[in-house]
Amino acid sequence: MANYDYDILTIGVGPAGMVVSAMGAEMGLKVCAVEKNKLGGECMNVGCIPSKALLRMAKTRHAVTKFKKFQMEEMRAPEVFNPFPAIQEKLDFINQKKYGVKFEKVDKIIGQGAASFVDSHTVQVGDRKITAKRIFICTGTRPSRPPIPGLETVDDILTNENLFHQDKIPESMLIIGGGAIGSEMAQAFNRLGCKTIIVQMDPHLLPFADRFAGEELEKCFKEEGIEVYNSRSITSVEKRDGRVVLTTKEGEVLEAEKLLLAAGRVPTLQGLDLEKAGVNYTPKGIPVNANLQTNVPHIYAVGDCNSNYLFSHAAMHQGMIALMNIMRPWPFKKDFKKYVVPWTVFTEPQVSAVGMSEKELIAAGIKYDVLEARYEDYGASIAEQVTTGSVRVLASKLGKIYGVSVIGEGSSEMINEWGLAIQKKIRLADIMLLQHSFPSMSFLNKSIGEMWMMKLLKIDWIKKMMGFMMR
Repeated sequence: MANYDYDILTIGVGPAGMVVSAMGAEMGLKVCAVEKNKLGGECMNVGCIPSKALLRMAKTRHAVTKFKKFQMEEMRAPEVFNPFPAIQEKLDFINQKKYGVKFEKVDKIIGQGAASFVDSHTVQVGDRKITAKRIFICTGTRPSRPPIPGLETVDDILTNENLFHQDKIPESMLIIGGGAIGSEMAQAFNRLGCKTIIVQMDPHLLPFADRFAGEELEKCFKEEGIEVYNSRSITSVEKRDGRVVLTTKEGEVLEAEKLLLAAGRVPTLQGLDLEKAGVNYTPKGIPVNANLQTNVPHIYAVGDCNSNYLFSHAAMHQGMIALMNIMRPWPFKKDFKKYVVPWTVFTEPQVSAVGMSEKELIAAGIKYDVLEARYEDYGASIAEQVTTGSVRVLASKLGKIYGVSVIGEGSSEMINEWGLAIQKKIRLADIMLLQHSFPSMSFLNKSIGEMWMMKLLKIDWIKKMMGFMMR
């Protein structure tokens, strides 16, 4: 039996790598974690966490603006407010005081260069060669760069990688892409005094969601002064007199101080020398089996780099499943694709979903009913002045839950109940019979169950049966 330096080596210490490293070390395994940048990877340093901090600051400023009844133009003074140093201070605190202690049992190689394979059990970092029995590739993704003519002339393009390192809020910003990053940053920067404009090729915001969700969000954006141009073909981008000028095939000429690219992600695989390890890959990512193994069984690809679900929580979950599967005999291994993946876009209103979309149900030929409870009809929402949005459930007539969308206050918390229901095959009758704390927003979930029951009782044969039982 070969002797290895470590039981486990992780390449990348973002959400997936953090879970594998920390859990593996707690299990008593000898673990080495390699990260070319900072502990926490992209999510912690230039993604999920700083973006939510910025959104919170923007929400607070927006609330003050509304309270004082000022026009947004009167409040636009981006040069007097710079949120980025405060965000970086919080990130440093989390890295040093919170995350650092979780990795005391892990041998960390942070900021000393990128890892590359020498062979299937050996990785090189700088001049150092490290061997491991099992290797986890957790390198995530990076922003894609669409082939737009003239894009190379813009020397200060923003992506999530440098967005949080600016020295001020810009006066205006063009955003290419209307997905999660584009939508969240459009609202955050707009509320912080920056005029934002979204341009995208997709027909509605949040193209991975059903149309109604994107349209609901766009309506809110327009009320806040955010411009949205859907179904657009961008013919050119150029820098002109210090401004970014974007031209569309439809004839619009749009300009701003800054340009943010938020038009998709590509897996970070360059420099890994996967060929030397014999690992198969494509431009879309590294293919894996149900156990998250690559074609080389002792090498795993976990998280965004396998391109299955581009969410931090999915990456963490995959890391946990992959590590647990190592310890389990074959009959008890878990298939990572059999777990539902809820998601949330943290705009205001928040947009969340889990399960199948209407597009997927129609494509699969599955018949479904739509049940919708609107925030504007709920007393607590009205009293708290958060009446935008709804809970929308796609279910069978007998209460099997196929998919759920929640748009509105607290949706990021409410969606988890629906995720558990779908994963554990809980039906609408059980949601109805679960006592929900009142007057929480999640009481709208219970309202859906009651709505389903009222609809069920209108079916002729059930009405006849109920009438017979009441005699």
